[in-house]
Amino acid sequence: MRSFLTMLGIIIGVASVIILVSLVNAYMSYMTDSFASMGTNQISVNMRRMSTRSVSVDEMYAFYEEHSHVFDNLSPMVSISGTVKHGTDTLTATSITGVSEDYRSIKDYELEYGRNIQYADIASRQQVCVVGAYVADELYGSAEKAYGETVKINGNAFTIVGIVARQNEDMDEGGSDDFVWMPYSYAVKMAWDANIGNYTFTIRDLSNASQGTRLLEEFLFEKFKNEDLYSVTAMSEMLDELNSMIAMVSAGLGGIAGISLLVAGVGVMNIMLVSVTERTREIGIRKALGARRRVIMQQFVIEAAVTSSLGGLLGILLGSGATSAVGAMAGLNAAPTVSAIVVSFGVSVGIGLLFGYMPASRAARLSPIDALRSD
Repeated sequence: MRSFLTMLGIIIGVASVIILVSLVNAYMSYMTDSFASMGTNQISVNMRRMSTRSVSVDEMYAFYEEHSHVFDNLSPMVSISGTVKHGTDTLTATSITGVSEDYRSIKDYELEYGRNIQYADIASRQQVCVVGAYVADELYGSAEKAYGETVKINGNAFTIVGIVARQNEDMDEGGSDDFVWMPYSYAVKMAWDANIGNYTFTIRDLSNASQGTRLLEEFLFEKFKNEDLYSVTAMSEMLDELNSMIAMVSAGLGGIAGISLLVAGVGVMNIMLVSVTERTREIGIRKALGARRRVIMQQFVIEAAVTSSLGGLLGILLGSGATSAVGAMAGLNAAPTVSAIVVSFGVSVGIGLLFGYMPASRAARLSPIDALRSD
């Protein structure tokens, strides 16, 4: 029982390290996947709308064509607040955005029915739109039924020319399937603002993300002469910063959990000191029969190592099971990582050897006469 209670501290410490590190890694993977779904190859440009300083769509496209070796796609972005309506059915949380013909390629979405917005639609300001699967199902019942139908956006009638394939199995209001795309040229008219302040670029190669960001910043600074009037954000750089922050949090939480292993090591040392005191006469008999100092030390060091190793193994089993259970409750795909298991087990064994050395050394230094005289 005493040995088990000694191991209990190590069991809890090892399990804590595995659970915390594995859950943080699972959350990091979830965040990484979320950012990846937004497009790690995208660069967002946001500009303040000013009457004296602005960049026209033609100027932005000229810049894009000049650096086509770096950039792959470009789409102006015009957001519109309003409602989407068909008959008596109304959607109020739908994302309504004016985009270019490249936007579907930027999002990497597939069409389930119909066609994408075309350059001709933009050039002639056609009242056509592409809708998400949620909009098609909610207003018309299916993508096939929605194709070619008329939908009203803030009272303006648009013809549905395309329906994007479902992105999520569970479609929710305001989710990734609840959107309407229209030609940005007509969206500008609905927004009552001729200056477009938002653009989305994609880069041909992720290794060129920094170059693309630098080119855009230089171009915009030349136009605005003030860095506060615009912002250029590369998703890949945001993802790198996020990973660095989560890695720091993971290391911090692992260190906090590791404190319990240190406390467990003190417990191992105390129990071994008690064991040495209780077995003083046994040590004296062994020494009197010829046992050397090295043999006595090995006996107690091995005993401490076995205790901490067993505690580490039980901690691994407990931590692995608890990680899966807690991850399932939190909705994360959490699994114990090899690094967390190896590090926590190695630390537990190391702590057993470290804190078991002092009691073993004390036992080895006992005089046989004094040990035999002990009760």
